[in-house]
Amino acid sequence: MPDKVVTRFAPSPTGYLHIGGARTALFNWLYAKHTGGTMLLRIEDTDRERSTDAATAAILDGLSWLGLTWDGAPVSQFERAPRHREVAEELVRVGKAYYCYATPAELEAMREAARAKGLPPRYDGRWRDRDPSEAPPGAKGAIRIKAPTDGETVVHDRVQGDVRFPNKDLDDFIILRSDGNPTYMHAVVVDDHDMGITHIIRGDDHLTNAARQTVIYQAMGWEVPSMSHIPLIHGADGAKLSKRHGALGVEAYRAMGYLPEALLNYLARLGWSHGDDEIMSIADMIAWFDIGDVNKGAARFDFAKLEALNGVHMRRMNDAALLDIFIATLPYLEGGPAIAARLDDRRRAQLLAALPGLKERAKTLVELVEGAAFLFVERPLPVDEKAAALLSGEARAILRGAHAALATVSEWSAASAEAAIRDYAQAAGHKLGAVAQPLRAALTGKSTSPGVFDVLAVLGREESLARIADQID
Repeated sequence: MPDKVVTRFAPSPTGYLHIGGARTALFNWLYAKHTGGTMLLRIEDTDRERSTDAATAAILDGLSWLGLTWDGAPVSQFERAPRHREVAEELVRVGKAYYCYATPAELEAMREAARAKGLPPRYDGRWRDRDPSEAPPGAKGAIRIKAPTDGETVVHDRVQGDVRFPNKDLDDFIILRSDGNPTYMHAVVVDDHDMGITHIIRGDDHLTNAARQTVIYQAMGWEVPSMSHIPLIHGADGAKLSKRHGALGVEAYRAMGYLPEALLNYLARLGWSHGDDEIMSIADMIAWFDIGDVNKGAARFDFAKLEALNGVHMRRMNDAALLDIFIATLPYLEGGPAIAARLDDRRRAQLLAALPGLKERAKTLVELVEGAAFLFVERPLPVDEKAAALLSGEARAILRGAHAALATVSEWSAASAEAAIRDYAQAAGHKLGAVAQPLRAALTGKSTSPGVFDVLAVLGREESLARIADQID
């Protein structure tokens, strides 16, 4: 292994940071952290038609939200085009590449001939050994690499094992187009070499590229980095992950109320495992992760598992830390901005006090918004259909007795409120549930909530008595 591991995440800014890209970034980040190395970030923005600044910003925002930090400033591939040209011209100078002046019509004829024989389209090498002086006047040539014609190119892959490619299938591919722009295949190799990348970790859809890129490394006499091609993520039905499966941008998962740490835990477990450990902290993942342990087979994305895992992370999280993440995420959550607008110091303290009860019932931050809504509504409370059914005629009579019992409590707490209600229920011959259910409906406007005595404690004496009174007047 080199002295220091340097990995890289290299997204194309043609859209948001999708979930497969997030997992690739995570594996690069974990491996760098595990080995005491660094992860660099390169924006592969050579496709000028499709690359946008908004997409670049969304990728950086997604990585930052997940906590996947990179070292140094992001590198723009497009801005390095002069260096890519320089290396291509150097390869021509040393006889490892050549100018090709084949016309579009000639190239199309080659493709047609290959198709007729049922072969993949290949360039026939017609300019490989010709002198550039034979070029048509004024023609601008593309630069092609002189790929080896016999034997095989082997990609030594830490996930896939040794993958062998017959050189006869590689052909002399273009590294610099006739307009002077480098191809992606070439730019990636020059950038990885110049950035000192020691370990390339990326999706296995790049495996065939790896053979061609190895040819460029060898032509330049550069060391080939360690390669790991990780399997793609599939949907629950086994098909390649698409929008309908949840191949959404990372920002969509934030809006659905997932915690960054839970999402990372879930993504780490897609294709990699550590014994039977399901729940992992960031520190656990860093300590345990090794790229050689990633499976060859595709992993299946399962929303139900992600949601269950998120619920576990929420329940395990320290209340103050969960509150901070919750408040920071409110602008992105449905119903969140309304809560954020009314979050003064008093309500913040109430929310913190209510969190132990709220997080027991919620699997996402969106469910936390729904559960906490009762703290932020103005009197008289809107009452939903199920809660209204709990406030029928007989229930209102029970509520009057409960109100009178609670009005006698001086030292207000969950325990003192519970004692008063239990005494009242026993004396009046009611089951506890017959008192607690209409109480909950009156206090929250809903039929479900955290424990009703916790709700009383969080709302406080004055607000609790006023909300009950609203339903019995």
